[in-house]
Amino acid sequence: MVAGAQHWGLIGMFDRIFVANRGEIAMRILRSCRAMGIGTATAYADPDQEALAVGMADQAEALVGITAAETYLDMGKIIAAAKRTGADAVHPGYGFLSENAEFAAACEAEGLVFIGPPPSVIGDMGDKLTAKAIAANAGVTIIPGGDVALTDENMATKVAGEIGFPVMLKAAAGGGGKGMRVVWDEPGLAEAYGSAVREAQAAFGDGRVFVEKFIENPRHIEIQILADAHGNVVHLGERECSIQRRHQKIIEEAPSPLLDAETRGLMGDQAVDLARAVGYRSAGTVEFVADQQRNFYFLEMNTRLQVEHPVTEAVTGLDLVEWMIRIAAGEKLDFAQNDVHMDGWAMEARVYAEDPVRGFLPSTGRLVRYREPEQINSDLRVDTGVCEGDEIGVQYDPMIAKLIVHGVDRQAAAANLASALDQYVIHGLNHNIGFLQAVARHPRFVAGDLSTDFIQTEWPEGFAPTVPQGDAYRHLAAAALFITLREGRHDVGGLWVVVRAGGHGDQYKLEAAPIEGGFRVSEIDHNAAVDFLCDWRPADPRLEAKVDGGEISISVERAGLDIRLRHGGFDLTFHVLPLRLAPLLARMPEKIAADTGKFVIAPMPGLLISLGVVVGQEVKSGEAMAIIEAMKMENILRAERDGVVAKLHVAVGDSLRVDQQIIEFE
Repeated sequence: MVAGAQHWGLIGMFDRIFVANRGEIAMRILRSCRAMGIGTATAYADPDQEALAVGMADQAEALVGITAAETYLDMGKIIAAAKRTGADAVHPGYGFLSENAEFAAACEAEGLVFIGPPPSVIGDMGDKLTAKAIAANAGVTIIPGGDVALTDENMATKVAGEIGFPVMLKAAAGGGGKGMRVVWDEPGLAEAYGSAVREAQAAFGDGRVFVEKFIENPRHIEIQILADAHGNVVHLGERECSIQRRHQKIIEEAPSPLLDAETRGLMGDQAVDLARAVGYRSAGTVEFVADQQRNFYFLEMNTRLQVEHPVTEAVTGLDLVEWMIRIAAGEKLDFAQNDVHMDGWAMEARVYAEDPVRGFLPSTGRLVRYREPEQINSDLRVDTGVCEGDEIGVQYDPMIAKLIVHGVDRQAAAANLASALDQYVIHGLNHNIGFLQAVARHPRFVAGDLSTDFIQTEWPEGFAPTVPQGDAYRHLAAAALFITLREGRHDVGGLWVVVRAGGHGDQYKLEAAPIEGGFRVSEIDHNAAVDFLCDWRPADPRLEAKVDGGEISISVERAGLDIRLRHGGFDLTFHVLPLRLAPLLARMPEKIAADTGKFVIAPMPGLLISLGVVVGQEVKSGEAMAIIEAMKMENILRAERDGVVAKLHVAVGDSLRVDQQIIEFE
């Protein structure tokens, strides 16, 4: 916590702040503005007209259009909307125009205070090549690598050869994992270069990429800084963001389990030195990559509010959005570096609409049921911009919410994270809750043994939910029987068989007897019993129970005879039948999956931006055949077998639905 920091009351430096963003970050900024007594306004694209942020703002202006390019990235529309609301300042949040120097300058030119650093700083730090040069001159440790943009594949090959593989291709103008590729050898460089250039051009309007040495088994650690316009600069400690997929962060924490006090001090000093060197003002983040021996190197500086800023707020007690506003209004920081202390441990998990089983491909659909963990104390916080009934589309980032927990130490924070994830309920689309649960309970994560290749190392063949064993399985089977009996579909008496769908004959033969507060569920074949105490009611999507003295939370989804239960990273579907019907199960025909081996199909909804084959062409297994752009990321589809292209079912520029046929083989 920050010693000596004042709590500010209502202020008058801004009458109204315009939030140039959407979703959870818009809600986050609006909350701070409301707490400070500042009026608010925002704007919305057509799909967002019923969004929570639109209802929370004092005023909301329509941006005619659907896509990000037509709305939230259109500087003219955003500034015009801000002026119509009478706002005197603009907060850009993160993403969209938040690190666009031209937008910051345009705001200032129109008499709108841009809540962020000066345009010149955004420009310098937004260009990674310029940023590396400034950092080096400021005495910041940088990664070995090229300091100029690549002009073609030949130059990429030459520079990579001089550095030595593996190398990292990176977009010069952006971040968020876009335009970024790890290349392990020369044969993979050409394809990676072309893909990185296209993705960077699409995301940032700037296709320049450069190459630098890839640090193996790395850890991603960043330093949060605050700088005012009076020469005061402080750092607020570090966050570790090493749990990533596709170079995008999934779980972040503060502090880092890697750093000791000496390394933390060195990294903080370098971050402050860089901020002073560029004349920084506002909140910002200096990102580093570190090896397991605590050697660290400058990556980039993010001139905006970070997605993971809540973990820093949780351990310092500071409201970073409030301080961005105060600094933009000319306030001085009222605390010094020695006043900053980290209290306890915080973790943030990003809840995404995506399918971890299918390579974390984005998912779309309606939030048929949406229930967040119970916020019973200050150790739990959920930042979201959606509610039950909302639609998750393809136009924007697939993040549903951020779950933030706090504990007295890392062990307590990790336990709180796992428990809170168990309470989450999301029905209607694919999501990553089960994967987050699996990470939170993984022995390596619990031990703090992290790296940015954690997911790739622990699930090299892709993520698949594991089947619980022993008591964990027994408890879920008992829950399925409990639900069936509470629904009144059968009398309590008698014997039952609980069958796991797709479980190749996995069965539990159970008997249930009423006890006070629930049932005693006995397993017939193994002479085992559990007391299942619960006041669950039918149709409730979350079941809270005491089982054998412990407490569990289970997500419940009923579809016909199916009872789908999610808990602890497990995702199982059960059928519950009277035991007398069990012999009939052997006679049930197995459903044979359709043969899709002759097709390349769309694994996600998106836009087909490239087709690399023609009818009659011979292709080899692993060859790139098509590229789909979904939620601002390129996804390359590869042939799964050798074959000859017989038919193309779509054309470049088509919008694709999930599992739509793209290419057919002979």
